[in-house]
Order: sequence, then C-alpha cells, then structure tokens
Amino acid sequence: MTSRPVIDDLSSFWMPFTANRQFKAAPRLLESARGMYYRTSDGREVLDGSAGLWCVNAGHAREEIVAAIAQQAATLDFAPTFQMGHPLAFEAASKIAEIMPAGLDRVFFTNSGSESVDTALKIALAYHRARGEGQRTKLIGRERGYHGVGFGGISVGGISANRKAFSGQLLPAVDHLPHTHNLEHNAFSKGQPAWGAHLADDLERIVALHDASTIAAVIVEPVAGSTGVLVPPQGYLQRLRDICTKHGILLIFDEVITGFGRLGKATASEYFGVTPDILTMAKAINNAAVPMGGVAASRTVHDTIVNSGAPGAIELFHGYTYSAHPLAAAAAIATQDLYRREGLFERAHALAPKFEAAVHALRGEKHVKDVRNLGLVAGVELESRDGAPGARAYEVFVKCFEAGVLIRFTGDILAFSPPLIVSEEEIARLFGTVRDVLATVQ
Repeated sequence: MTSRPVIDDLSSFWMPFTANRQFKAAPRLLESARGMYYRTSDGREVLDGSAGLWCVNAGHAREEIVAAIAQQAATLDFAPTFQMGHPLAFEAASKIAEIMPAGLDRVFFTNSGSESVDTALKIALAYHRARGEGQRTKLIGRERGYHGVGFGGISVGGISANRKAFSGQLLPAVDHLPHTHNLEHNAFSKGQPAWGAHLADDLERIVALHDASTIAAVIVEPVAGSTGVLVPPQGYLQRLRDICTKHGILLIFDEVITGFGRLGKATASEYFGVTPDILTMAKAINNAAVPMGGVAASRTVHDTIVNSGAPGAIELFHGYTYSAHPLAAAAAIATQDLYRREGLFERAHALAPKFEAAVHALRGEKHVKDVRNLGLVAGVELESRDGAPGARAYEVFVKCFEAGVLIRFTGDILAFSPPLIVSEEEIARLFGTVRDVLATVQ
C-alpha cells in the first residue's frame, strides 16, 4: 500500500466534539487499524480500549466486512429506497430483526445514532396520531441522558453542555426524569447497584403534572454511556416499563452504545429482560465500517402507522437519502454473520467477570472516587481539580495514548469499552496502563 503524504495543514477540518485549537497544536493522528490496535502517523501501535467510539465491536479491518463492502461498491454503489429498493436492504433488516427483542421486528434504517433517535421520536408521535390520540405530543427524557445531536435528541437529552448554546430552539413539549447517579449509595458498585429503583417512580409525578393523555413516549439509555457509564439500579428499567404500560406511553430504549454485544447479549433489552416499544441502534450495527443506524419498532407500532394511511399513500413522511445504503447494508450483513459465527456476544459475556475484576482493581488508586461496570463497559470517576473540571481526566487520556492505549473520557470520568475480541492479556494491559498513568498525574 502506498503511504499517504504527511498532512501539514490541519486548519480546514472543523473537528466534532473537540477542542480544535488545543488538538491542532499537538495532534494525535491514527493512520491504520487492525484487530485490537490502531497505528499512529509516527508508527506507534495503540491498543483500542474504546472500540473507536463505542462502535468497533468485532475489531478493526475484519476481512469479511472489508470484502463485503468492496464487492458491493463494485456491484451496486448506490440505490434509492424512496419508492424503490435493493435486496440487501431487506436482508440486513431481516438479520437485525432476528436478534431484536421479541416483537420488535420492523426496522427503519438511518445513518447514525442521532438520526435514529430523531426517527424514533417521530415514530412515537406518528403512532399516537394514527391511533387517534394526536394530543400525545410530550416526550420525556432523563437528566444526563445522551441521545445524539439532532434537535430532538438534545431536547430529550440531559447533558447541559450539549443543550445550552441551542436552548432557545429546543423542542418545547419535553420533561426529564432524574438521573440515577448517586455516589453516596452506589459508589464502587459491581454491576447493577442495589439502590435507586424508586427513582423511576418520578415518572408518576410527571404523569400527574402533565396528564398521561398528553405524553407520547419516554426515552432512556438502558446504560447511560456518553455521560460517564451510569448503570441502571436493579429493578429500575422494569419499573419504567410498568409505568409506561399503565399509562399507554411508549418506552424507547436508546441502544446506540449497548446494542450488539456490549453487555454480552444482542441488546441491553435482552440482558435486562425488559422490552421497549421502540429501540434505537447504530455504531456496532455494522462494526462502524460505513455510517449506519436503525430503529426497531414493535409490530403494533409499525402496523398502526402503516395501516392507518389511505391505499397507495405514504404512511410516514420521513427518511434519508442514505437509508439502507448498499455499502452500509453489505457491511451490516457481514458483521451480523461474523458476530454469530465467532460467538462474540457470548465471548463478551464470558469475559465480563475478568473485565470487572480488572477495572475494580483501580479502587484505591490515586484520584479514583468511583468505579462502575457492566458487561464490557466501565467508568472510572476521578476527583476533579479545583477550578479545572475535566483537566485531570484529559491528562490521563493523553498520557495513556502516549503509553500506547486509547481510552475515552467525559468530564473527569474515564470510559472503557474495548472490542469484544479483546484478550485477558489486553484487558490487563489496558487497566495496568491506566494505573501507571494515574500514579504520575497530579
């Protein structure tokens, strides 16, 4: 392979969710990847402790996925899915429907998690309108929730930094549940914390305030990822399900991070034994090889919308140019086959106890004030520096990268979500590097 020239001018690319001036003064550039490792522009090998951005669950540059994309690009590079179709769109939807929770077997394709969330919110509103309850327009999110960056997603989301610059134009009919993070009761929990199921009961207060007849849907991440890995208390999600069912409110699980093996099951819904009405997905749907997302809706939701229209009429005025893009669909089919063939969900389940032990071994290390985990995802919360929140975690992130390990951070929380092919030795290296770096950070 011919090497690309060194890029001297970094100014043209306006980087997302990045301190652009800081980054471009000391850039960290990744040039290739294979398996569990990235390779940097200066030739260093870096262990991927975050599956890219929570998304490369099968590891990098898997031959089956690469071949599927290449073949599809040479066969059918693009086909519209507005009033047209192509076979891989239907095949990909069927494969994904097979591993969704029972009954959630109608799949609408998008191109990202953000688009999946806005699509799910639209589907919820369309469902109630189709069944004659168009006054159900309110959407309930949760504090500290992350649901992408569309106006719908940041409206139901609960991370203030994502909302404040756009606060004048957020969706008006939105309320929020309280978050479940409480270090007084749940610090250093292994798996689901015992305290906090009662926090779901705040939904009853919101229902009493607005009246159930005005509420369309509740949306939560089963495990809140981007805010710093918040694991749901035991019984919490089931209580939300029960309250939503009681009041005729749709329950949406945002599984953009938890879908496709992160918790050792196909979905967090399967792991927790709680089935939503609508489920969003993206990231690991096709190992992040080509942008793709999706929404799985229950047969009831789908059929209510589709059967309400006049014959020959479009039932849902929504979609994207690249919905079920042929290359993305080919990658999804190859990825789903690979997950099944290699038993990667089961592998993640088997590795989870070792992952848990390794991350909780950081308890007592310098600056660590909490460790939490579930499946192959974990968060380590650090004490913040006075007057400089986030600075300590950023320094750990940079020093880990310099030591050959890529991790994530948000605020002063370190986040870990390696590809499901990670070995026990690589788990030990991941957290061993973090331990060594923490000892050097002031």
